[in-house]
Amino acid sequence: MARRVLISGGAGFVPSHLCDRFLKDGWHVLAVDNFCTGRHSNIAHLQGVAGFELLEQDVSVPFTVAGPLDAVLHFASPASPIDYLRLPIETLQVGSLGTMNLLEIAREKRARFLMASTSEIYGDPLEHPQRESYLGNVSSIGPRSVYDEAKRFSEAAVMGWRSARGVDTKIIRIFNTYGPRMKSGDGRVVSNFIVQALRGEKLTVYGDGLQTRSFCYVSDLVDGIVRVLERGDHMPYNLGNPGEFTMLELVQEIAKQIGHVDIVHMPLPKDDPTRRKPDITRAQTDLGWAPTVPLQEGLVSMIADLRARLAAGEE
Repeated sequence: MARRVLISGGAGFVPSHLCDRFLKDGWHVLAVDNFCTGRHSNIAHLQGVAGFELLEQDVSVPFTVAGPLDAVLHFASPASPIDYLRLPIETLQVGSLGTMNLLEIAREKRARFLMASTSEIYGDPLEHPQRESYLGNVSSIGPRSVYDEAKRFSEAAVMGWRSARGVDTKIIRIFNTYGPRMKSGDGRVVSNFIVQALRGEKLTVYGDGLQTRSFCYVSDLVDGIVRVLERGDHMPYNLGNPGEFTMLELVQEIAKQIGHVDIVHMPLPKDDPTRRKPDITRAQTDLGWAPTVPLQEGLVSMIADLRARLAAGEE
């Protein structure tokens, strides 16, 4: 009998790619989404595919699932600053109530549970690169706190359900990820720059543009997630690409593919991290995982995807 996985937030950017991967690997997939930020278009190609089910459901409200489950992957949450600042209460609820509801489902079904946490829990890091043992430099009352603290709580809940109720749990901390299906109005830097460049607009660079991020292509991230689920231990794993780029270097890479671009500098948002780079030693040592798609190659696919969707009038 095929294994069955529940993926919360299944119509989102990264989770929709996970649906593809698990179906390809022979699993049955139950995608759960209330379409608060997820999009039907991300999973439209899966409708009618054998082994794929869609449940429209807010995971912050208790619900039941018929039939067996072998794994529960919790990815439901607004993830871009635009979304979680627009939906602060929902972000807190899905990170707390949603996490606990899904942990209970995993306990009842005796399923493995994987929590999608984030590099945002490190805040504006004083340690560089960031190891999983780093406790972070975060503000519980800053503008980003609803997302950061929701994820920090979710990690604590996962550890509590593991120790008190015996759930087999995994935690991943996702660093900046990009690729096809990312919304044009997502608010994150790669999609922002590409959309502005395709529209002939000036690229908005916050601060001096020397702040850094590390960009992981979505297929590399999905491969790391599968490896953590199958072979990882219960302590957090950083999943991201350790290649570090300044914002100005990212502008240059996009300009190479789209053509000359102009930039405009704007003030750096409050609590925006100045440096972000994962230490992926644990994932490399335990799982044999490391990203393989260089930024230049990944941008080709993402630019083509956004170009086509903008031409069609889609997000």
